[in-house]
Amino acid sequence: MRTRAPAVVGLLAAASLGLTACADLGGLDLESVGDEGKTTYIKLALNQAETHPSYIALANLSDRFEEATDGRWKIEVFPNEQLGSQQEVLQFVKSGAIEMAIVSGTQLENMNKDFQVLNMPTTFSSIEHQMNVIRDQDLMEPLFQSLADTDNISVIGGFTQGTRNLYTSDGGVVTPADLAGQKIRVQESAMHIRMIELMGGSATPLSYGEVYTAIQSGVLDGAENNEVSYVTQNHHEVARFHSNTEHLVGLDYMVMRDDLLDAMDDADRELFLQEWDAAMDEHTDLWNSETDAAIERAKASGAEFVQVDEQAFAEALAPIRDEFLTNDFQRGLYDAVRDADTGENAS
Repeated sequence: MRTRAPAVVGLLAAASLGLTACADLGGLDLESVGDEGKTTYIKLALNQAETHPSYIALANLSDRFEEATDGRWKIEVFPNEQLGSQQEVLQFVKSGAIEMAIVSGTQLENMNKDFQVLNMPTTFSSIEHQMNVIRDQDLMEPLFQSLADTDNISVIGGFTQGTRNLYTSDGGVVTPADLAGQKIRVQESAMHIRMIELMGGSATPLSYGEVYTAIQSGVLDGAENNEVSYVTQNHHEVARFHSNTEHLVGLDYMVMRDDLLDAMDDADRELFLQEWDAAMDEHTDLWNSETDAAIERAKASGAEFVQVDEQAFAEALAPIRDEFLTNDFQRGLYDAVRDADTGENAS
């Protein structure tokens, strides 16, 4: 957010060995990054496939940045968790083993609870609201630079995860009462567990890759996610009732080695941040298109999209703010984010 003054062989194998191998994976000479006559390679970890909007936007960012710098910089995007899980690659960025990664908000919560503000239900009313906020340097810099000194991590922005909704296998959900007794998959986050409890369900943390089988076998009654994941993971086949709760607008963060961002010369840093901003725009456009297509595909396959009692869910989720906003910084940031909402859902 701030405007401040050859590929590694065997990287996948080394990453799988854990942090003990990290020292062998870095190797960037920060004194000479971006110099004429050489290429500085930046390793970027992603857990999505090559067809995902995140990969497409990042690959295009890489091409633009390489061309604009006459090949002095090259961002190598490693999709499909090739460099490890999100938890692992976050540690690799911290250690300098890799340079950049896309990680979910729940990962950063584990390092600084203040990130809960942006990962909380009710914080954002829409994708547009979310993306406007994370571009606000004055508002975001204290949070996004909070890990720089302690963990060598800068957050330079993010990609939307879209609006998250409930989907269930046995009838639609209109009010929180309809979720009574239903086991709903959530991410491993205390706040998200509490979110489902307040919405009336029984929260069940489970690995993302296990959700389809768990719903199919009856271990789960449903899950919560965005429409793109609902379809790309084929969850619409086993949970055909999609209830438009819009309880959360999720966010993935772009994290980067802080010392590398500092080591870039002013012109390269400015260019990189401009191209990253363009990547956020491209990703949002791709995400909106993919969401529309996913909804149509789900409907064509028999999924039912259910309108909910929005007020009932808003009232049910209201206590989460007082439960999880525990200091003045968090409360002030939340209020500032809400005040920045100028959309039709602003209150």
